[in-house]
Amino acid sequence: MKKPVKITIIIAIIVLIVVMALYPVITRKRNAKELAEEPRTEQSSKSGTQQSVGQRSLNVNAVVVAYETLEDIYRTKGRLIPDEEVNLSFETSGKITEIYFKEGTQVKKGDLLAKINDEPLQAELQKLQAQLPLAQDRVKRQQALLENDAVSKESFESVHTDLEKLYADLELVKAKIAQTELKAPFDGEIGLRLVSEGAYVSPTTIVSKITKVTPLKVEFSVNESQAYDIQVGTPLQFTWGNDQTKYKAKVYAVEPRLDDIMTVLVRALYPNDDGVIKPGHSASIELNLGRYENSIAVPSIAIVAEMGRDIVYVYKGGKAHSVVVKKGLRTESKVQILEGLSVGDTLITTGVMQLRNEMPVVLNNLSKK
Repeated sequence: MKKPVKITIIIAIIVLIVVMALYPVITRKRNAKELAEEPRTEQSSKSGTQQSVGQRSLNVNAVVVAYETLEDIYRTKGRLIPDEEVNLSFETSGKITEIYFKEGTQVKKGDLLAKINDEPLQAELQKLQAQLPLAQDRVKRQQALLENDAVSKESFESVHTDLEKLYADLELVKAKIAQTELKAPFDGEIGLRLVSEGAYVSPTTIVSKITKVTPLKVEFSVNESQAYDIQVGTPLQFTWGNDQTKYKAKVYAVEPRLDDIMTVLVRALYPNDDGVIKPGHSASIELNLGRYENSIAVPSIAIVAEMGRDIVYVYKGGKAHSVVVKKGLRTESKVQILEGLSVGDTLITTGVMQLRNEMPVVLNNLSKK
């Protein structure tokens, strides 16, 4: 064996002997250290457990469940429109000779508002009226002769037909004269004048606008789910603009079919006797679709949606217990509970998103309805 190899083997043997000699000493020191640290570690573990338990306790508010009355209030937006409104124009063409109305005033049905030139028609009317006595006298003479068999029946019928044609021509001229007169179609307020005397107008020319604001119509739409709850006679109240007064109206007509966006158009009437409210305003509308006595309702913030279920938490024995509920009517701030809760249950209303079943809780405030 070579000398360097022998030296290496000797050194390895010496190191092994030294390690084996020191191993018992090192082991005793390590065990002593672990024994010295063990009480403190155990104490620290116990302290951490207590701290963890303290963190799981949650301070909450609660309310005792009791019966109450719920009202199904449906809120929507609408608009105020006039009872009647039309653009005023003549039925024939011609030059305006007179304008009789004053802008912004009330007019009655049948009031003459404006007139266009009818002189040629008046002349035609006089001409026909002048022919009328002679035509009537001819018929009388032919009638007498016919009774004495002095003329044929055909001759009598000829003059009688001429008289009837004259009557028809007279009515036609009178109708044309009537077309030269612009009259109010209903009681209402006349708007601004858009033409002047001397202007040539046609049936497409708008002279002014007349609006009837007593009563006033309230027009709005309801969703498919409310379509069958609203009938003729259903009462409602509305506010408009900055006026927070609640005005009462009543539904008088409901569109018989849903539109393309699955809503139904509804109209109600407000008397507007003093005419203060003007059409064109938007309106905030409230309809009371039903009243439910002896209902159990909870604040909407107390309900948690979890895995397709609706859950609330009730307080029992210092802990929060989850309860699956079935919802009913939803109001502005509350939800009706059909199943899952009973009168007298203590419902937790705060911190529900942090709660878990059987989690310890502390009641800060307990209120009764």
